[in-house]
Amino acid sequence: MRRKSVIALLLMLVLVPAVPLLAWKMGSGMYYLTSALVILLSLAAFLVSYESRHPSARDLVVIAVMTAIGTVSRAAFIMLPNIKPVTGIIMITGASLGPEAGFLTGILTAFVSNFFFGQGPWTPWQMFAYGLGGLIMGLLCKKGLLNRRNIPAMAAAGGLLVLCLIGPLLDTGTLFLASAMTKGGVAAVYAAGLPVNLIHAVSTALTILFLCRPIDDKLTRIKRKYGLMEVDK
Repeated sequence: MRRKSVIALLLMLVLVPAVPLLAWKMGSGMYYLTSALVILLSLAAFLVSYESRHPSARDLVVIAVMTAIGTVSRAAFIMLPNIKPVTGIIMITGASLGPEAGFLTGILTAFVSNFFFGQGPWTPWQMFAYGLGGLIMGLLCKKGLLNRRNIPAMAAAGGLLVLCLIGPLLDTGTLFLASAMTKGGVAAVYAAGLPVNLIHAVSTALTILFLCRPIDDKLTRIKRKYGLMEVDK
């Protein structure tokens, strides 16, 4: 793995989650500042991942468009908050455009969509969780562990990621918002989150199952036509 790719991963997996942890430790209520720092670090990771050239405005426009689609997909189900096609959209973006693009799309989508759902100290945790979904799906496809044309496998992987990692991570963020928590309280949070995570996982798998191919085809054509996301491996 190239040096800049390692730096990008360190930014995404170490420094980004460190920001909400530090804010919690300091007892800060400045969650807008915390979210802004998470966005800046994620953008830095996206820029660092380019070895031989800087991303063009067209690269960033595609990220903005996918962020808008993810935001709309989340807002459309505002009355059914446990059904979250947004995570599937973010994972498809990571699979098609790469792990850094998936991570940045997840970060931005969580932040922007929370202007509909409500901003708060939970926002940075949601940003990291959604970003992680795009990152991992992108890495699995980039390393050849998943073939994005194998839609059932992609859907199954997306559902498992939500059930085993993203959902529990969102539940863990809830723990940091509590002033005090006993072992029984921790177990209750994770137990209460299990059916929610299961619904989230199923909705993510269905989103990938039905939308992965059409979205991936569109993004592939855009990449070929305009030479987007040409990151050196």
